[in-house]
Amino acid sequence: MQNTRQQILIYLEKQQTASANEIGRILHMTAANARHHLGLLIEQGLVEVIHQQKTRGRGRPTLMYTLAQSAMQDNLDLLVDALLKALLQNSNAGQPFGPIIPLLFGQVPGAKNTLQRLNQIVQRLNEMKYRARWEASPTGPRLIFHHCPYASVLAENPELCQMDVAALSVLLGAPVEQIAQLERDSKGVTRCIFAAIPR
Repeated sequence: MQNTRQQILIYLEKQQTASANEIGRILHMTAANARHHLGLLIEQGLVEVIHQQKTRGRGRPTLMYTLAQSAMQDNLDLLVDALLKALLQNSNAGQPFGPIIPLLFGQVPGAKNTLQRLNQIVQRLNEMKYRARWEASPTGPRLIFHHCPYASVLAENPELCQMDVAALSVLLGAPVEQIAQLERDSKGVTRCIFAAIPR
């Protein structure tokens, strides 16, 4: 069954649009069976109905299907790679990520104390899909990321870890270092850990 839905996705990628009748004919199944698989793909957010064609005479209109945006491949890895290379080549050596940190991470509102500031930083990071939390340690607070939103491009662009260090230093108002990168904890959960550098 999964193979059938994969074949439907491949066909829609090539043809851009198709009806259930057309898909059924190409994949040697009934139109009803094709509609069933298309319905499951719609539920998964991979296919959408693009328009209806009126049929001649009686009967329901023919639905035309296409790949949903979420099912289409993108070029984001190439874009990120090119932008990072341009940024690093054209920036000053001290703060290569300085110009984009406020654009990407925004500003943390004025906090009354460190605890409030840490909570605001974690909230912003979680809005950006980091699955972050903070914990106290004898040397100062640690920020822990349980997800890297750049994981798909990190192997080609390890500089993104430096961007996280720079951003956390700006947001905390104190120097930060990365002390663990994509390591597994005792439960097998991947994490990156950043710690404020004691002054």
